[in-house]
Parts: sequence; C-alpha cells; structure tokens
Amino acid sequence: MQITDLAEEQKLTPLLRQAFRPMFLFGAIFSTLAILLWGLALMGHIQLRPFANILFWHSHEMLFGFANAIIVGFLLTAVQNWTGLRAPYNKTLLFISLLWLSGRLVLLFGQDVSIYIVAAIDLSFLPICAVLLARPLINANQQRNLFFVPVLFLITLCNALMYIGFETARYDIQQLGSQNAVWLVTLLIAIVGGRVIPMFTANGTQTAKVASNIWLDRLSLGSLWLIFFLHFSTLAKFIPNLGLSGLFAFCALFTALRCFRWKMWITLKTPLLWSIHLAYWFVPLGLACYSAHYAGLNISLSGALHMLTAGAMGSMILSMMARVSLGHSGRMIKPKAIMSLAFLLVFVAAISRTLLIWLWPNYTMDWLTLGVVAWVIAYGLYVLVYFPVLTTPRADGRPG
Repeated sequence: MQITDLAEEQKLTPLLRQAFRPMFLFGAIFSTLAILLWGLALMGHIQLRPFANILFWHSHEMLFGFANAIIVGFLLTAVQNWTGLRAPYNKTLLFISLLWLSGRLVLLFGQDVSIYIVAAIDLSFLPICAVLLARPLINANQQRNLFFVPVLFLITLCNALMYIGFETARYDIQQLGSQNAVWLVTLLIAIVGGRVIPMFTANGTQTAKVASNIWLDRLSLGSLWLIFFLHFSTLAKFIPNLGLSGLFAFCALFTALRCFRWKMWITLKTPLLWSIHLAYWFVPLGLACYSAHYAGLNISLSGALHMLTAGAMGSMILSMMARVSLGHSGRMIKPKAIMSLAFLLVFVAAISRTLLIWLWPNYTMDWLTLGVVAWVIAYGLYVLVYFPVLTTPRADGRPG
C-alpha cells in the first residue's frame, strides 16, 4: 500500500493507522492505573501482589512498560516522516500493541508464573520494534537516525539485567538495569528535545529558530553519554565521589546552557511550548542533584533519580504526547485549555516526589500522596481529552 493511498487507509481501524495512536493511548492509560495502584498499595489501602515484588514492579513498569510504549509510539511514527516509507500499521501494529499489553498483564498478575515466561514475553517487545524501526531507516539510507536502533537494544539489555538481578537475588544487578535505563531514556530526551524544541519554539512563537551550537551540544550530550558508559560498565564505582560530583556538575551546566539558549521566556503564553521547555529543565536539575549528592549534601539518590523520572520523563512524555497527537492527527497544534492543568499537575507530581520530600521529610507520605493524585489526574486528563483524537481518522482527511 502506498503511504498516501487514502482509499486503502480508510479501510483501516483508525487506532491502527500509526504507532502513536495505540502506544500513546495504552501507555497513558497504563501509567494512570499503575501509579494509582502503586499509591493505594503504598498507603495500605490495597494488597498488590505483582510479579517479583511491588518495588520491582513499580520501577520496572514505569520504565520498561510506560516509557517504552511512548518511545516506540514516537519512533515508529517519526520514522515514516524521516524516510517517506510506510511505518508499521494494521496487523503489525496490532501485534506489537498486544505484545506490549501481554507484558503488562503478566507482570501485574504473574506472581505465580515462571520468571522465564514473564521475561520472554516482556523482553521480546523492544527488539521486535527495533527491527521494525531499522527496516525503513536502512531502506531509505537514513543513517542519522539509525542510532535509535542500538539504543532500543541497550534498553532491552537493561531490562534483562533487572530479571537477572531478581532471579539471582542480586539487588545491585537489578539496580544496574533500572538505573542505566534511566540514563538511556534521559539521553533520548536530551537528543530528541535538542532537535525539536528550537523548531517547536520558532513555529509556535513566530520567531527565528535558535541555531544549534555544535560544541555546546557535544559537551552536553557527550558528558551525558559518558555518565551512562561509566555506570553501565560499573566503572563509576572506582571514581571518587568528588570526581563523580564534578562530572555531573559539568553535564548539568552545559545542559542548562543549552536549555537557556532556547528562550523559554518567549513561550509563556503557549502551554504546549512552556510545558516542553520546563520538562527539559528537569534534566539539568536532576544532574545537579546527583552532583550535590556526591558532593556530600543532604540530597538522596532517590530524589535525584526522581527528578529525571517523575520530573523530566513524566512531564516531557505528557507534553510531547499532547503535541504529537494533534500534529499527526491533522489537527491544529492547540490543545484544549484543560491540558494546561494537566501540564501543571505533572510538575506538581514531580516536585512533590523530590523537592517537597527533601524540604519537609516529616510529611513524606503526604507528599507522596499528593504526587500520586497529581499524576493520576494529569494523565487521566490526557486519556479523556485525547481518546477521540487517537481513535478517529485524521481531521484533515489525509492518511495516518
């Protein structure tokens, strides 16, 4: 089928025409339910018995369940624009959607299922998606974007390390997998954000696009790649804390300078812009928290980690889904007013999980409860507002 064959496209279920549709919808629904269940279990309102244990389930599913769905939805949609070749759709898209869903179900209800069955189902998702991503990139000789393929395999390896760590009762290996997945997703945010934020800002504010500074990009992204390599190779444990603090401070500084050049202050009247800018600022903030921790300040690794997960990932994913869903469904890039509340609430969730716990630790459970409620409402609003967008044909009548 030709990519522009409207007659054939109209025979397809709208939800299965492009990857962002099922992946964003299912990912957002899952995120809402997963955080709600986590919060209710944390507060003692329900007994949750997922595969492994609840701590494993929470950290695993927010990374390899929720975040993976959005990454795949974004990449398998973007590859069609990059290459001009048809991205996965219809039966292929249904298959990978059901495979992803099977992973979520077996991890939530598979407490009595063999780890080998659970891991086989869950670990198969990203490699299949990586192959589906690689084919059009190779056929179109799109070398610039091929690096996303090995990154997906690296995330799969991190996922496998979590299973290995649990099976061997090696919590350090389990953490090696989860922590390095965080660095890889942070890298994706840094790379993709650097590509799209200046363009989005120029288009949305009718101003000149900020030209990239190649040396600033190299210093920022290069130091972030180095952080990943040192942790993934376990070489970081041989570096003195002050050395790690200096590396994180270096990366935070140049990432912040990169953000500053994109002029967030000119976007304050446009929620889809300021939300993406603010989300990106959580990256240097999280890196600065890591630097402060290794410098001996009273900032926990959990707080620094959640600056990147609840902060950068949670807010960037919501903002990018809101924009991509409109653009790729043929609608005006202007979300409903209620989404401004969603953007604010996901920031509240991040600050509650990090800064407020650090400042007032005696109220930790209150801040965790606030974070859960804010997150569930924020992503619940996305589901309610965007369900008709994702499940109906493009508004402009074009394929996709």
